[in-house]
Amino acid sequence: MSKLSLEYLGIINPTEIYRNLTPAQLTEHALRRGEGTLSNTGALVVKTGKYTGRSANDKFIVDTPAVHDEIAWGKVNRPITKEKYDAIYNKVVAYLQNREIFVFDGFAGADEKYMKGFRIVNELASQNMFIHQLLRRPTKEQLDNFNVDFTIIAAPGFKCIPEIDGTRSEAAILVNYEEKMVVICGSQYAGEIKKSVFSVMNYVLPKMGVFPMHCSANIGKDGDSAVFFGLSGTGKTTLSADPNRQLIGDDEHGWADDSVFNFEGGCYAKCINLSAEKEPDIYNAIKFGALVENVVIDPETREFDFDDASLAENSRVGYPVEYINNAKLDGVGGTPKTVIFLTADAYGVLPPISKLDKNQAMYYFVSGFTSKLAGTEIGITSPVPTFSTCFGEPFLPLDPSVYAAMLADKIEKSGANVYLVNTGWNGTGKRMKLSYTRAMVTAALNGSLENAQFETDPFFGVSVPTTCEGVPSELMIPANTWEDKEAYAAKAKELAKSFVENFKKYTHMSEEVVAAGPKAE
Repeated sequence: MSKLSLEYLGIINPTEIYRNLTPAQLTEHALRRGEGTLSNTGALVVKTGKYTGRSANDKFIVDTPAVHDEIAWGKVNRPITKEKYDAIYNKVVAYLQNREIFVFDGFAGADEKYMKGFRIVNELASQNMFIHQLLRRPTKEQLDNFNVDFTIIAAPGFKCIPEIDGTRSEAAILVNYEEKMVVICGSQYAGEIKKSVFSVMNYVLPKMGVFPMHCSANIGKDGDSAVFFGLSGTGKTTLSADPNRQLIGDDEHGWADDSVFNFEGGCYAKCINLSAEKEPDIYNAIKFGALVENVVIDPETREFDFDDASLAENSRVGYPVEYINNAKLDGVGGTPKTVIFLTADAYGVLPPISKLDKNQAMYYFVSGFTSKLAGTEIGITSPVPTFSTCFGEPFLPLDPSVYAAMLADKIEKSGANVYLVNTGWNGTGKRMKLSYTRAMVTAALNGSLENAQFETDPFFGVSVPTTCEGVPSELMIPANTWEDKEAYAAKAKELAKSFVENFKKYTHMSEEVVAAGPKAE
C-alpha cells in the first residue's frame, strides 16, 4: 500500500502520517506523547480539559446554496458562512503542518448496502484510538481499496478566536455537507467525533430510504429484532442488554426495508458511579484497548474511582463491541418487530407500558419526552419535562417531520408494534422496579402482552394493558396508584399541557398526528 498523502486536504509537510495503527501502537504513541496514562486494567486514561461533554452551542452547519433549503435551521442547526468556514479550515490545516498526524479509515453502517467510508484525521493518538474502536474497522482488502465518503479533521489544539472566526468560543464543530467535511477544533472530548459521524448519517441515509435512529437494538433467538429509543437515564442501555437476546448496538442504528443495522463497531458508555454489580458488561470492558475520559485514578495503584466526579460528571469509556459478551458482531438484524420508546416520568401519571397506533407513535417519537425529578439537580423543586426531538435533537439536520414520516413508513411495512414504556415513577412516589419493567418489555417482545385487556388512558389516549405476567396489576393503571384522584388528574393535565405546548413548534406535522397527542383539557 502506497504511503498516504494528505496534501489534497491542504495538510502539507507533516512530520509523519500514521494510518490505521493498531490499538497497541496507538496506546504506545499516546503514552510517548504524554496524552494519558495506563490504568491498572490496561485502559488508556485521558483528561479532556475544559470540554468534558459535547459543546452543543459550538456546532455549526456551513450554509451553502446546495443544502440551504434542506436544513432545519434554528437553535440546534446554526449556520456559518462558507467564507468563515474556509478561513477556519485553512488555519486548521496550517496548524497541522510539521506535526504527527494519525489517520483512521473506517466505516459507519454495518449493512454494506448503506455503509459509508469515513476518513478521520487526528492530531491526537488517543482520539484516533477512540474512533478506531468506535467505528467499524475495515479488513486489509477493504483498506487497500478504501473510498472516502466523508472526512473529519479533529485538531483540539487549535483554538478559534470568536471575534475573528465568527464562532461562539475557542471550540467549533463545523459540518460542511456539500464538501463532505467536518472540522472539529478546540475540544478534546472524543464524543464530538462520534456524534459528527452520526449527524452525517442522519443527513445522507434518508436520501437512501434508510431511517436513521438514536436508539439501541437487540435481537432474539428467533431473529426478532427490537429497537429502544430513550434519553439519558431512561434505561435504554440497561433494557437492551438482555441476557436472552443479542445486542446489535447501544446507540446509533439504521432501519432499512430489509434490515436494522448498527452504525458503529463500538460503545461509548458513562462511567460515573460505575460498578461491577450494576453494569458488569461496561465494567469489564474497561481494559487494554479502551479509552477512558475524565475518570479519577489513584496515581500509585492506577485504580479507578468511578464515584469521584471532580473531573467530570460525564466521565466516559469507549471500547469495541467485541468487549461485550452477548454482542452480535456483524451488527445486522432483520427489520424490527417491536419499537419501544422509553421515558422516565417524574409526574407519576404515564402508564408503565402502553401501546401506540401509528399517529401516536409519530407524536411521541417527535416529542422525545422524559422528565427530571425534584431534587436530582440544584434548583429543581418539582418535575421538569424534557423534550428532545426524535430522541436525538442535537444530531438531526433535517426537519423532524422527515424522520417521523420514515418511522411511520417503516412501522407500516414491517408491521412492528410500538410501545411507550415509563421507567419512572407512579402515584406511590416510588420508581418502577427494574424487574417489573423487564417483565413488561419481555411481554411486549414475545407478543404475550397482546393477549391482555386494554383500556384507553383518559388523558394521553394510549392503550394500556390491565395485566402483565410478573407485574402487580394495581401498578398497570396510573390512577390506581394514587390515593388522591384529584391530585392525579391535576398532574396528568399538567403534563399533557406540557406536551401540547411543546408540540406547537412542529409546524410541518399533519393534523392527524397533532390530534393523536395528549389532551390538555
